[in-house]
Amino acid sequence: MKSTTRATLAAVITGVTAAVGAAATPAAAAPGPIPVPVPLDGVSQSTGLEMPKAYLELPLLTPGVPEGPRYVTGRLLPDHTLPRVPITGMLPGAHLRVPLPHALGDGFDHVGIDLPASSLRTLGPGLNLDAPLTPPNPANFGLPSLKMPQASVIAPVLQTVADADLGAGPGL
Repeated sequence: MKSTTRATLAAVITGVTAAVGAAATPAAAAPGPIPVPVPLDGVSQSTGLEMPKAYLELPLLTPGVPEGPRYVTGRLLPDHTLPRVPITGMLPGAHLRVPLPHALGDGFDHVGIDLPASSLRTLGPGLNLDAPLTPPNPANFGLPSLKMPQASVIAPVLQTVADADLGAGPGL
């Protein structure tokens, strides 16, 4: 192998390694939700009223590896002809505190709700198909027989556990 070929091959491998490393870095840098404050301070200062304090948590969704086809005896086409794609991430969260001076009695100056970001796991819909032919049949001189075609849709899956906290207390 010539030295120019080796240098070119080394440069290509280095470029691919750098691209894969750069693509993996953002997902590793932000493992949880990203907090985003809702700016209401300007309204509070201009009106002279105490405004609610709020911020949201935005998730970072990451697609996974699709399920591969599974071959089943007696069928010409594999199971999961169109594979389901898993996506993991988090549901967005929200935190809100609204001032209510003594509406609920002494010592209660705000009502707040906390909806923390919760984990989310989904599987997209999939598709199963089967051809209108059977595998080769030795009783039929090795020719396939006819049968009814089959098609089915695999329903999507959504798994999460949502959590919320509603409370009242002093201060904002």
